[in-house]
Amino acid sequence: MLIEIKNQPKSIIKNIPSKPGTYRMLDSGEKVLYVGKAKNLKKRIPSYFNKNEAHSKTRLLMSNVASLDLTVTNTENEALILEYSLIKRYRPKYNVVLRDDKSYPYIYVSSHQDFPRIEFQRKNKVQKGEYFGPYPNVMAVRETLTELQKIFRVRQCKDSYFRNRSRPCLQYQIKRCSAPCVSLIKKNEYTQDVRSTISFLRGKNTSIISELIKKMDLQSDQQNYEEALRYRDQIKRLKEIQAKQLAISNKKYDMDVIGIATNGIVHCVTVLFIRDGSILGSKNHFPKIKNCEDKEIIQEGFILQHYFEIEPPSEIILSEEIYNKKWIENSLKTKYRKKIKLNNNVRGNRLEWQELANKNARSGLEYKLSVDSSIEIKLKSLGKLILNGRVPKRMECIDVSHISGEATVASCVVFDKNGPLKSDYRRYNIKTTQIGDDYAAMAEAILRRYKKVKNKAEKKPDILFIDGGKGQLSKVNEILKSLEINDLSVAAIAKGKERKSGDETIYLDDSKNILKVSSHSPAFHYIQQIRDEAHRFAVTGHRIRRKINRKSSKLDGIEGLGSVKKRELLKQFGGIQGVLIASVDDLRKVRGISKDLAVRISNNLHN
Repeated sequence: MLIEIKNQPKSIIKNIPSKPGTYRMLDSGEKVLYVGKAKNLKKRIPSYFNKNEAHSKTRLLMSNVASLDLTVTNTENEALILEYSLIKRYRPKYNVVLRDDKSYPYIYVSSHQDFPRIEFQRKNKVQKGEYFGPYPNVMAVRETLTELQKIFRVRQCKDSYFRNRSRPCLQYQIKRCSAPCVSLIKKNEYTQDVRSTISFLRGKNTSIISELIKKMDLQSDQQNYEEALRYRDQIKRLKEIQAKQLAISNKKYDMDVIGIATNGIVHCVTVLFIRDGSILGSKNHFPKIKNCEDKEIIQEGFILQHYFEIEPPSEIILSEEIYNKKWIENSLKTKYRKKIKLNNNVRGNRLEWQELANKNARSGLEYKLSVDSSIEIKLKSLGKLILNGRVPKRMECIDVSHISGEATVASCVVFDKNGPLKSDYRRYNIKTTQIGDDYAAMAEAILRRYKKVKNKAEKKPDILFIDGGKGQLSKVNEILKSLEINDLSVAAIAKGKERKSGDETIYLDDSKNILKVSSHSPAFHYIQQIRDEAHRFAVTGHRIRRKINRKSSKLDGIEGLGSVKKRELLKQFGGIQGVLIASVDDLRKVRGISKDLAVRISNNLHN
């Protein structure tokens, strides 16, 4: 139901149904400014037309609203779920919008094999097994996995790698795996290690230690001293970990604690992870919402989006009381089929954790403001150097990566006022150039990228950086001229003779125009940061492509040449290089290779 606003709030209210639902507030161009929900639309909508509205955010919002789009739902829960979906779809500037949609890392233990594996995952529940977490960051997961490798030696390799082993890998040699792939451990012993791993992840370190002590004593009594020594080392390692862990309670609490800090423009929401009575760590989120100082609004918006993506623990400690607490609890219960309690009126240990979360949020906000201030200084300095004082809003950098022309990949990274804009990053697999021709590779990348810019499929930057010297710059300017893009500042970053950081020469627009900038300048440091990020992104793409290419064979796709015949060829000639130099007569000598097939193989390899 679309309702136009023409300074007639009373007539608008008459047409609004007294039912639960959502509402979208649109500007004159029908762009979504805000998405809201209500248990009763007729009671909620009139509050926005109150001239004495206290919140500056609401006043600013309503000054831009031209129409309302109402959607009636059957239940309150349906309204809340629909609100979440609409916010995710439209990302309205007056809603709380989370910037980072990446899920938290988990530790996964498989359960569908005789010899289960343990690994890092983003909790995509498509495999049989158990998930432990979430962990605040990938580093925390990696550290835990490393400790588990040292103690229990449960495999962490992929199933495809595991199935094709004929001898132990390096992990066995450095005592980080028991090599179940080649049957160097009995199934029942390995199963026990997996059970101990799961108990460790559940925080049952004390019971594991007690069990291991019994086993050590038993093996010692039976004079199996080598096995007893292994148990002793496990016990020692577990006690070291136990001593390091920050145990905050004897009770095995599982909860998230939310802290909030804001200056009205920048907002920090901290989630403190408490699992099995120990603090796993915390993570800061910086949601976007325009001109808002109300912590309740920030918190509700965060909970709605965050916990509809990530399954919460049984209790969430809030920083502020929220009006729709019961409503959200019921919706989360419906979604996850378990009771989830939202609690802000706390005392004792919970009060201490609440204060700790808020303290972390304040620290996160201070750090974010200092970083933003630093970026602002760098942008202003860059604007003075390149744009005659105009502060750049968007910058791009293109780099090319390859090894001897193999698997050439070009990267395009994007920076804005907030730093790296990773959602706009792009990679280009270079195919049409001669091997090792960097100029041609750069030209292809520029052409593919800026064709889209010309057609307005991609945004145009204020500055384009390229990793290269005069020749690269001339080639780029040539391509941009052919595309009739003449109002773009281009800077080429040429490395010094010894390729040391700080010795770069920057050519601007015309290859004769050398940008004079101090190596200590904030602008120079920012240029280096952008260039290094483009290089990193290109190298990563190159490595991925090279890995894929090396898994394939030049023999793939030849009609009549199956896996068995391919294996015979490679075995006969010692690899693909031997096949390449082999004559048709030599190829015919291989079992299963006919004259016609030998000719076909030779033609495919040499044409």
